[in-house]
Amino acid sequence: MTKIVGVSFGTKNGNNDAFCKEALIAAQEAGCEVEFIRAQDLTIKHCTGCITCVKMLMSGRGNMCIHKDDFDWLAMEMFRADGVLMVDPIFEKGASGLFHTIMDRFGPRMDTGNNYICADIAQKNIAEGKPGKMPDPAIMSPKVVSYIAIGGSDWGTHVESDHQIQAMTPSWKVIDNEWFSWAKTALMEDEMVARAHQIGVNLAEAAKDIEHAEYKGDEGICPHCHAKDFYIKPGTARAICTVCGLEGELSIVDGAAKVTYSDDEWHKAHDIASGKQIHGMDIAQNEGRLAELKKTDAYKERIKYYKEAIQPTQPEQVA
Repeated sequence: MTKIVGVSFGTKNGNNDAFCKEALIAAQEAGCEVEFIRAQDLTIKHCTGCITCVKMLMSGRGNMCIHKDDFDWLAMEMFRADGVLMVDPIFEKGASGLFHTIMDRFGPRMDTGNNYICADIAQKNIAEGKPGKMPDPAIMSPKVVSYIAIGGSDWGTHVESDHQIQAMTPSWKVIDNEWFSWAKTALMEDEMVARAHQIGVNLAEAAKDIEHAEYKGDEGICPHCHAKDFYIKPGTARAICTVCGLEGELSIVDGAAKVTYSDDEWHKAHDIASGKQIHGMDIAQNEGRLAELKKTDAYKERIKYYKEAIQPTQPEQVA
């Protein structure tokens, strides 16, 4: 049976929980098995940037993290489902801190490109009698995802991009990416409730046929990923999508902003296999250069210099 996992990042029994459950009810009515998870019930530690996961993946030794908390359980609940729904309160115009923590733990460890690289190296190592461990196939399985952001005002212009960046890492297909503004009274706003229900319907239909799933949200500006945020290079009309990373030309057509990409740019998109392969190989090459550099006396001396230069302040020293 098709399964949908819904994750609420809000307070217990608040708007986020309710809208997550409304979408799950719709998916359940469409014949899906559903599961509801409250993220604040879990213990999720911050990523430390130690790059242990990268070293393991790039050496074909499997997928692992130094932390022992609830993240692996949460991630695998998502990976073993067909569709994922995340409902998140807006913080400072963007995603919540807890969402960012979970997003950070997804990448680069859960990046499909990195896991495919790991699988290739692991197979080669095993064939040569060397240590090798294959990543869980569920991590690389196709998935659909929808996001709902709930804000108490009209400050939320960055949240859709924040959410979509999470989908980029595991290569999940985004179906809906919704932002509800002025939503303090959302539970009694029938139009908002109906929209949450429709998002559940859309996600259920997409999860039943992931191969042919299509984006159902606003058209956006980016012709590839539908994002609305761009970095405009100062003094030029060059625009870089802050989600998929494609670089194109910004223009105004019939009074509306438009970004056009050249034919040789599309394969570089960060959310497709070719773009991930480029990124994965870049990471592998840079990790290799760093590993060699760490063997040199010059590197060791520089690390020693900064280690001894200024010591960190501890809380008890301030009290």
